[in-house]
Amino acid sequence: MLREFHLADVLTLGNAACGLAAVFFAMHYMGSGSPTHFFAATTLAPAALLFDWLDGRVARWRHQQSVLGRELDSLADIISFGVAPAALGFAAGLRGGWDWIALTYFVCCGVSRLARYNVTAESLSAGREKVAYFEGTPIPTTALLTGVLALAAWQERLGEHLYWGVWTVGPGDLHPLSLMFVLSGTLMISKTLHIPKL
Repeated sequence: MLREFHLADVLTLGNAACGLAAVFFAMHYMGSGSPTHFFAATTLAPAALLFDWLDGRVARWRHQQSVLGRELDSLADIISFGVAPAALGFAAGLRGGWDWIALTYFVCCGVSRLARYNVTAESLSAGREKVAYFEGTPIPTTALLTGVLALAAWQERLGEHLYWGVWTVGPGDLHPLSLMFVLSGTLMISKTLHIPKL
């Protein structure tokens, strides 16, 4: 298996490792309450973005794009830009019943968006090396959510002090901040939103 890996695939695994490390640091934060662990988790989002950017550039430069590489990229992206931001949101205090639903919806939108991209990439590329545009926002844009959570941590607005407080809606609690994840997920699965790929 490892003999089939190219340099770009190794960079993709770096992306996945950053995402998993962010999840581990988010869990550490929940146990320790140390802001250092929270900030460590948030700093891994830019590192994952860098690996994600590099793997595509290296694959095209070396003419080693493959189906395996595309699938690896999607799996890495769902960890770094789907599961990790959701875990960080949960660690930050989005733990009400409606928050759980919002975070689950967000991750499911990410999975759906990546699956749709993999299925439609060939037709969207129209014979070129890469696709001309994205349908819906690319999943790495969710690093912005991590940035908002990093800002909240810097301003000591985690847990009970999250922006906009908490609402009790029917049987569960909802932190309005979790609606940011719902919006991000909805934009990812949009078929009407076309974003040119640079």
